Amino acid sequence: MLVGGGVAAAATATHLRKHGFDGEIVLVGDEPQPPYERPPLSKDFLLGTTEFEEFQVRPPAWYDEQSVDLRVGIRVTAIDVPGRSVTLSTGERLGYDGLVLATGVRPRRLPGFDGDRVHYLRTAADSQRLRAQLAESERVVVIGAGFIGCEVAAAAVGLGKQVTIFDPAPTPLARVLGATIGSVMTGIHRSRGVQIRAGEYISELRHTGDGLLLTSNLGHRVECDLVVVGIGCEPNVELAAEAGLATDGGIVVDEYGRTSAPDIYAAGDVAAQYHPVYGRTIRVEHHDNALRQGANVALNLTGSAEPFAEAHWFWSDQYEHSLQSVGRPADLEDLVIRGSLEDHDFSAFSLVDGRIQAVISLNRPRDVLEVRRMLFAPHEVTAEQLRDESVPLKRLIPRSPWATARA
Repeated sequence: MLVGGGVAAAATATHLRKHGFDGEIVLVGDEPQPPYERPPLSKDFLLGTTEFEEFQVRPPAWYDEQSVDLRVGIRVTAIDVPGRSVTLSTGERLGYDGLVLATGVRPRRLPGFDGDRVHYLRTAADSQRLRAQLAESERVVVIGAGFIGCEVAAAAVGLGKQVTIFDPAPTPLARVLGATIGSVMTGIHRSRGVQIRAGEYISELRHTGDGLLLTSNLGHRVECDLVVVGIGCEPNVELAAEAGLATDGGIVVDEYGRTSAPDIYAAGDVAAQYHPVYGRTIRVEHHDNALRQGANVALNLTGSAEPFAEAHWFWSDQYEHSLQSVGRPADLEDLVIRGSLEDHDFSAFSLVDGRIQAVISLNRPRDVLEVRRMLFAPHEVTAEQLRDESVPLKRLIPRSPWATARA
């Protein structure tokens, strides 16, 4: 049984059948649609340039063709670990031989920040509601300059809206990209007319007759038509915790995706997984990670014992720019730059003792692809070699499998 309506659950179902499992598969999701990809919700779908059907993980007919019992609009309300069964919101009880929890995350909410003109973005319904209101609005405020906030801001600018971003950090995106790259991304938004109020946050929200009045911690007042809150997410661990499973900032799993309870696995955004290369537990909220963890869990459910030891990769599209990263930087303030920050064409490498720990690239997807191929393979490079663009990266990289050696 698979619990969750996102890519992790859908990938698990796909790969169970791919690896020859011919038993019963039940996939339960609390949204009314079949599993779908979430990245378009703050990009193309929000802009209205992509239809929902285009980013479903599988077409609806696939579930019937593969004998996957898809149950949408239904929640799992309880897990009986000794009895190896779950209770559904319909009151039905279902037994399981193997259970995969892919319950995902939910947006972190600001107390008192609610109402028709306040938006949190996680589901297709959220995105549809925001898109409809954007069409009738001119002034947009985004609270939080994370990836979701910045992508929504870029989409709103593309629709001709006036956008202001508030973020308490001195440099937006510095927590995940470092101050140098965060400053570059801030400059890109400002060049498009976005007002970025760094080091400032909204302390009060008031609903007026035809809009919102916001007051910041510095006493500044801003009027707007709608607010989008993007201040991070919280993992949906309650179902697991109530069943007695170990949770710690996520559902705790080992390198094989196994929870503390027998025959129960977790995958995707909710999984706090031990990573054998990094030697510690990490929870990652990225599409690619959820897809690959789901595939790995399916492999292990069908009798293999394959640890999940892949490099974490993410991307964010803002305006015409493509931001990508792979790996985990050792120090975001000590990066080796290849290319030009000013021209928005660069890769920033985290380098420790001659080994690349990670790369963050703007508009250089090939660099990310090359590094991803070799990140965990034995290699030795220097900062001078990485800076020298006359030397192709592929000449510095051993052409061996990139996920087989321990860092």
